[in-house]
Amino acid sequence: MKVGVTGASGTVGHWIAAGLLSAGHRVVALGRRPSRHAGAEFRPFELGGPAPELAGIGALVHAAFSHVPGRYRGGEGDDPAGFVRLNRHGTLRLFEAARAAGVGRVVFLSSRAVHGGWPPGTALHEGLRARPDTLYGEVKVAAERALAALSGPGFAGVSLRATGAYGPPVPGLAHKWRPLLDAFARGEAIAPRVGTEVHAGDLADAVRLLVGAEAGALAPGVFHCSDILLDRRDLLAEWSALTGAGGPLPERADAGQVSVMHSERLRALGWRPRGRAGVTETLRALTRAG
Repeated sequence: MKVGVTGASGTVGHWIAAGLLSAGHRVVALGRRPSRHAGAEFRPFELGGPAPELAGIGALVHAAFSHVPGRYRGGEGDDPAGFVRLNRHGTLRLFEAARAAGVGRVVFLSSRAVHGGWPPGTALHEGLRARPDTLYGEVKVAAERALAALSGPGFAGVSLRATGAYGPPVPGLAHKWRPLLDAFARGEAIAPRVGTEVHAGDLADAVRLLVGAEAGALAPGVFHCSDILLDRRDLLAEWSALTGAGGPLPERADAGQVSVMHSERLRALGWRPRGRAGVTETLRALTRAG
């Protein structure tokens, strides 16, 4: 199948495109620049502009998002109106164009942030109603609801609520853990933190499953994508063992304060994330990257 991917030149989009290509799909990168993957077709697209050319595309994965670099929550910076215009209105325009063009399926990369308003320690199951506490979360919820409203016979809209994604470094892009690892190597004090994570390759596998699943398995069209609970202390201890970096380890954070997303619906489709092995794999890749 020919699959369009917005945001394919970004870190998460890179891994989504890689997963689709490895599964035998033909990828069309929709964005401001071509994908890094050889063989991927390129068609220009910007969230603030007109809808892209979607002819011949059977499924669309929408992973593009406009935000202040390095920030999702708070990613509106000092321009909340522009943030909404690009990410809410631009996304709705894309979804409407996809349905009009005969695209049969849209997978929207949503976020754990839709549940940010629930008390710490809440078990986040897929049937729990959205409760955002940031503009980022509100925009994601609005896009989810718009996609659900457009869905019907011949057009299946699926929202994939992902937690923070990590993975091996992508050439030319900053790695999310690099500032933390560098600060640790310099001996700086590291604040305790624990949070949920998913390997980018496992996120890509989730997208691949949703692109290929039978339509009956997709309703209702909300899926959670989360794997491990990772404490900075454990991450840095493993990095120290691999590299000899000897900074002071932070105190362990209170894992009971983390609201963990449960991914039952993906697992029912056969999704099997790699767990803590993915952290080791990623840290080893970072040592090779230098």
